[in-house]
Amino acid sequence: MYLILLVILATLAGCSATTGTDSSDANAKVVKVVDGDTLDVEFNGKKERIRLLLVDTPETVHPSKPVEPFGPEASAFAKKTLTDQPVRVELDVSERDKYGRLLAYIWIGDKMFNEMLLEQGLARVAYVYPPNVKYVDQFREIQKKAQQAELGIWSIENYATDKGFNDSAVSTPASKSQNKNPKQPSTSPSKDSSKKPTIKGNINRKGEKIYHVPGGASYESTKAEEMFYTEAEAEKAGYRKAKR
Repeated sequence: MYLILLVILATLAGCSATTGTDSSDANAKVVKVVDGDTLDVEFNGKKERIRLLLVDTPETVHPSKPVEPFGPEASAFAKKTLTDQPVRVELDVSERDKYGRLLAYIWIGDKMFNEMLLEQGLARVAYVYPPNVKYVDQFREIQKKAQQAELGIWSIENYATDKGFNDSAVSTPASKSQNKNPKQPSTSPSKDSSKKPTIKGNINRKGEKIYHVPGGASYESTKAEEMFYTEAEAEKAGYRKAKR
């Protein structure tokens, strides 16, 4: 009887993991969206940075890379969908990456956000490292549909690859022809993807949010946690300008 009960409980747990959750099952709240595949949540009584498992969106805030096509769209979609929302954090076998970030699947209502990015053509299946491969097969099926529909990142020939995003494909004649009227996912308009944000946002040891502009005394030595296009954008996000 005891063994039968264990089997029933395991089955119920498996169903819960694959069918999502309603708001009453939420175990975290999103406090900040960093970019399309990275967010901060209140989880288990503390703030945690989460990197979404098995998906990769184009860069928008990387300190040494330019803003990549469809990166702003992915970020805008994440902010619109997740900001201040109750969510359920689902972990896989290995819980953290080498940077200390939690690796997770994020459920909002009965939808998994990792899947939503793939459906919109705003992410590719990536970083498939066992044992964290629970949903990889269904993710690849979703990606295949977005590819066939030429959504988002798949509207530019040879842009999204198994190794990452090929920025050089954006300027090739073939990609220009294919991307003349790309099929856009349902996100709000965003900034010009060809421009690179230069203003660095940093949170110091006291928890103060300070932004640094090019030419500032500490600009080169500052590690950016966020990048901004304008000072107004940084101030809107709660940052103040460095005094020097």
